[in-house]
Amino acid sequence: MAGTLYLEDLAPGARFTSAEHALDAAQIVDFAKRFDPQPFHLDAEAAKSTFFQGLAASGWHTAAITMRLLVESGLPLADGVIGSGGEIQWPRPTRPGDVLHVESEVVEVIPSRSRPERGMVVVKSETLNQHGEVCQRLTTKLVVSRRPAS
Repeated sequence: MAGTLYLEDLAPGARFTSAEHALDAAQIVDFAKRFDPQPFHLDAEAAKSTFFQGLAASGWHTAAITMRLLVESGLPLADGVIGSGGEIQWPRPTRPGDVLHVESEVVEVIPSRSRPERGMVVVKSETLNQHGEVCQRLTTKLVVSRRPAS
């Protein structure tokens, strides 16, 4: 889905909230089988005796859900959510039954000196569950286009 915001539309402090995504055990296990096949992501019974003490989504699964939520409903950038680097933390596991949404805030807007058609935007995003607990923190630098000349 095409976004609507350009570099000129963004300022530090601007906030965005995404739609929600409900996660269940089947999604966790399916993702893990394909991309992160560890016991604590694959088998609820085996997961009880691990660090997570129960079935937990892969952090990369949480990151993938975050990306989908940002693209579809959380950060309406004109040319897409294009990352150029960042930092990610998972302070608590994402569990079956969690309903996730993403809250994002623009931290910095940096017009490019060498590429006048775009700039960089630093965005902090938190992926929260239904209890308001942070499952993921993401600080990223995004490439954002300037509005085309009319």
